[in-house]
Amino acid sequence: MYAWIWQHLPFGRWGKLVGSFVLVSAVVALLWYVVFPWAEPILPFDDVQVGTEVPGGPADPANPGGPSPTDDPYEILYPTHTDNPSPSNR
Repeated sequence: MYAWIWQHLPFGRWGKLVGSFVLVSAVVALLWYVVFPWAEPILPFDDVQVGTEVPGGPADPANPGGPSPTDDPYEILYPTHTDNPSPSNR
């Protein structure tokens, strides 16, 4: 396909290079301004929802009143005071 396009572009080598650049630019512009905006609503790139409910939230049947102040869903369960943990003794 590329050889067919190269053979059918007019002028010499420089004309073929400029023509190739124009063709590539036209394809990129077509994709950027027409195809990608059309396909963006279909693609799930912005759908980052992991779950539909928060544990302990109002929809949780085990705790219908919602989360208590001591239930922290964002509690970090590992030490964060250092980046260099001490080596384990094995």
